[in-house]
Amino acid sequence: MPVMHFHVRWPDASETRCYSPSLVVRDFLVPGERYDLDDFLLRTREALGIASERVRAKYGFACSQAMDQLAEIEGIAARFDRTPDAKVTVVAFD
Repeated sequence: MPVMHFHVRWPDASETRCYSPSLVVRDFLVPGERYDLDDFLLRTREALGIASERVRAKYGFACSQAMDQLAEIEGIAARFDRTPDAKVTVVAFD
């Protein structure tokens, strides 16, 4: 499976390099786009869930790295729960 990374910028201008075991993230996120925090979380949950299931279909087990990445994203996002109009920018794919 082709692995990819996507870089995101959080509302405090910090950046995170995120992992996906599948290119499916490209169907949910667009480089240069800014997403409301809740929308970004919905999109990444869906994308990483599908990516993990693609690993399961191919290898017989879910991708724990994708689920770990989702947990990291959700943990970082929780810091901005009370930030009005919090936006996340997808910086790039690699």
